[in-house]
Amino acid sequence: MNLIGQPVDRVDGLLKVTGEARYAAEFPEARLAHAVLVTSTIASGTIASIDASRAQALPGVLLVMTYQNAPRLPNGGRPALAPPAGRRLSLLQDNQVHYSNEPVAVVVADTLERAVDAARQLRIVYQQSSAAVDFALAKPNAHAPDKPQGRQTDTQRGSFEDGMQSGPVHVNATYTTPIEHHNPMEPHATMARWDGPQLTLYDSTQGVSSAAQAVAKVFGIGPGDVRVISPFIGGGFGCKGSSWSHVSLCAMAAKQTGRPVRLVLERPQMFGPVGARPRTEQRFAIAARHDGTLTAMRHDSISNTSTIEDWTETCCMVTRMLYAVPNQVTTHRIVPLNLGTPTFMRAPGETTGSFALESAMDELAAALKMDPLALRLKNYAEADPQENKPWSGKSLRECYRIGAEKFGWSKRSAAPRSMRNGGTLIGMGMATATYPANRSEAAAIARILPDGTAMVASGTQDLGTGTYTVMTQVAADALGFSPENIHFALGDSTLPRAPVSGGSQSAASVSPAVREVASQARNQLIALALADPASPVHGIALDDITVDNGWVTSRSQPGKRDPAAAIIARAGGKPIEATSTVKPGDEKQKYSFHSFGAVFVEVHVDADLGTIRVPRVVGVYDVGRVLNEKTARSQLMGGIVWGVGAALQEESSVDTRYGRFTNANLAEYHVPVNADIGALDITFIDQPDPYINSLGVRGIGEIGITGVPAAIANAVYHATGVRVRDLPVTLDKVMGVA
Repeated sequence: MNLIGQPVDRVDGLLKVTGEARYAAEFPEARLAHAVLVTSTIASGTIASIDASRAQALPGVLLVMTYQNAPRLPNGGRPALAPPAGRRLSLLQDNQVHYSNEPVAVVVADTLERAVDAARQLRIVYQQSSAAVDFALAKPNAHAPDKPQGRQTDTQRGSFEDGMQSGPVHVNATYTTPIEHHNPMEPHATMARWDGPQLTLYDSTQGVSSAAQAVAKVFGIGPGDVRVISPFIGGGFGCKGSSWSHVSLCAMAAKQTGRPVRLVLERPQMFGPVGARPRTEQRFAIAARHDGTLTAMRHDSISNTSTIEDWTETCCMVTRMLYAVPNQVTTHRIVPLNLGTPTFMRAPGETTGSFALESAMDELAAALKMDPLALRLKNYAEADPQENKPWSGKSLRECYRIGAEKFGWSKRSAAPRSMRNGGTLIGMGMATATYPANRSEAAAIARILPDGTAMVASGTQDLGTGTYTVMTQVAADALGFSPENIHFALGDSTLPRAPVSGGSQSAASVSPAVREVASQARNQLIALALADPASPVHGIALDDITVDNGWVTSRSQPGKRDPAAAIIARAGGKPIEATSTVKPGDEKQKYSFHSFGAVFVEVHVDADLGTIRVPRVVGVYDVGRVLNEKTARSQLMGGIVWGVGAALQEESSVDTRYGRFTNANLAEYHVPVNADIGALDITFIDQPDPYINSLGVRGIGEIGITGVPAAIANAVYHATGVRVRDLPVTLDKVMGVA
């Protein structure tokens, strides 16, 4: 069979369109109680007093849990795991307040309406202290993080000073990106139930195994005593990659009340206690010769973190590897603020860092009077310049060539403001996209059942990305079964362990495990048939045997075949079972693993009003082998759409007086809608990576957003002559000069 790569429809599609797919807040439970999270209204200080008498007196109220009566947790609730696996949580262990919108109480009642009403009756008095919420004022307190996400904080190669002197054309510029908040359609939600010492959590999470481990550490119980179930997720994008405070608070409330408890965050509560993309300020200094050869580059990034935990937006990672520049310095610094701890947000570091880098490259091209694409080709890195390793595979030249041809880049006139249609200024911009190709250890199990169908499972997750579907395709190819006769299970921490669905690693990690375990089960089925004198294929040479649609079949004599159900029945009716764990070897010591892409954008800017439209985007991507053309295209489309939002709309506004976000809802936190998106033309190189895993598969969840904000900003410059270095690019930044 050859299902891999085919545009197979989603196997879970029918469940979703009929409403049968159950999300975390939709599982029924007898005697279910409803919890409401109460969050702080100050950015720093202490709780002086809490009057819960009115709330507790209301009908149906089961619990008002505050720091005064919350169960004491081992180690004061501090994480036993290092971030991000173990976050510094707010679990009502003391009266301290570290940021506005921090959890300070949980109210539980027999109905959601009663819980909401009771939560409003709490009377909390705070003792405020000075809060740091203004990024500009707090910058003097910036410090160097300790190996952010396990990577080098700062790097240096060659002599930056010598490189600056040898390159007569310079660019010196500062780029900023705002705080941005995740807004998946499904907010964070948890349902907790205790059965004696056993805790079951229905949780909207990007990592069932890591969530079970994190919660077990919070309560000081064995990891086997926590089961996390998450069959469907309504979007995560990084914010659901950690087990945040509300998960353990829900479990604490369930323990206190002796009933199953459900807790769903309200939309404004998505702004604070569950992470965000931090603000960044990135300074670039670049030098080049007149022919475009880069001689020096410096990238200094400052981003905000919280006062309770260090988190770094690793903006410089792209700069270190993308272009062949011999002399380079990169640095990361973080500024503690009284805001919630930042976290992963789709392509963390690469989204923000590529905006600054690719904008700076465009500015350099303008200073050189050189085509932006030609500048990138001039400085094409044939090997990883930072790691001094060959690429595991790189077809970026092809991405540039195909993208430019499909887009019509040759029709672009070089001068800004030179392309116009009546009152509309037309701009064309481009940028490079890239994201690391990650992979982790993963395990899977396969069973061929007595009825001739198969069950394959791994403790991974489907964020809506198509994991159910692509793993079914991989299993079907390896087993030789029809996809309709395979059930792929995921989203349960009792299944064989798989990594968190983050860092674009699920497909690259889980698919080789699924392939291996399905191949083992297939081989067992064949062995049973060949060893059975009653089988039609008994005595046939192994190299003449295949499995076709669930039948063990002779290649040379197709009439000689034996169905799986009959083979198992004659062998006693016991299912065939195989388990396997697959992990990376030493390939990362030998090769640098990255995916690449080229993004070309056309923008239309109203010459009078400054409004910006994006009628078309062309993207060409080298992402290894494509498992499913349809779901892969959907992933890349979603990333590009988010890139449009990051470029033109998304920004979380902080009231620096109170440390609160003033647009903490979808009415005022703007994200793209259908009317904002024009034609998206996506092409895959579809060249398997020969070194990353047995299928040549890399992840694609995050590369789609990278490069898009810079390409749009570059196109706006080409249309208007206005260089906007501060995202989002809004009409007020080009109005009056457009």
